[in-house]
Amino acid sequence: MSTSEDQPLTNLPTPPACVADFCLIPLGMGASVSKEVAEVQRLLKKSGLNYSMHSAGTTVEGSWDDVMKVIGQCHSMLHERGVVRIQSDIRVGSRTDKKQGFRDKVEKVEMLLKEGEN
Repeated sequence: MSTSEDQPLTNLPTPPACVADFCLIPLGMGASVSKEVAEVQRLLKKSGLNYSMHSAGTTVEGSWDDVMKVIGQCHSMLHERGVVRIQSDIRVGSRTDKKQGFRDKVEKVEMLLKEGEN
């Protein structure tokens, strides 16, 4: 029986699912980047992945490969639109014990808060 310890690291698969929170920061574009944020949101809509924009970035979920690909595509798309330099903050979570989307996590906390009101 083969274990993951027997496999070379280059053969390890990526996780089947993840939730990523990311913020692309176009540098040298001035104080407002709302146009770039809108372009990123349009690209995410076309990706077919589940996502939600918030005041400091976007949460997106899907397979690891799809999520990382779309974040890279956001970089490429902004570069094509003239943004020379982009920094990104990305926080990614994955789990294997159950399937849980980002909305599930928020709903769980909201339920606990509602219970505390009674």
